[in-house]
Amino acid sequence: MNDPRSPNPNPKPIPRIPPKPPAPPVRPADAVDLGRGAWVAKSAAVFTFSRSGGPGGQNVNKVNTRADLHVAIDAIRNLMPIARDRLLQLAGSHLVRGEGGSGSLHFTADEFRSQFENREACLERLRDLVTAAATIPKKRKKTKPSRGSKLRRLDAKKKEGEKKRRRTERFE
Repeated sequence: MNDPRSPNPNPKPIPRIPPKPPAPPVRPADAVDLGRGAWVAKSAAVFTFSRSGGPGGQNVNKVNTRADLHVAIDAIRNLMPIARDRLLQLAGSHLVRGEGGSGSLHFTADEFRSQFENREACLERLRDLVTAAATIPKKRKKTKPSRGSKLRRLDAKKKEGEKKRRRTERFE
């Protein structure tokens, strides 16, 4: 029957195991959630505080409540490359170019009297920007006016013209 010395007429192909994709970076417990799955390590979000102007009386002159947030763009994890490109386009004046080319994002908040609220306002602005960048914009579909809408527009123009013509006939 099957001679072990004869070549196998129907050899089974050896299954090839594809290489594993690189594991996503491990999200630390204290990471700041930016929405759409993106996050940044708390240590990568650098806050500095200074005295702010505006209303607040003596509190403004005594307490460092103005918050400045600096985040390196490379520190934002789990962001798709196309979303990263959109982030660079949407950043506008918040983008601070660095030597590496990508740079960092800078946000400032001083509208609240407490340091904590200004800190949260900076993080909220960062979240809004990342969420906007991660959202895929809808493509505009070109449309033409329908035949009925063209006829209605022409009919309305005729009625307006007729109305104006009747006005001039009264005075002649």
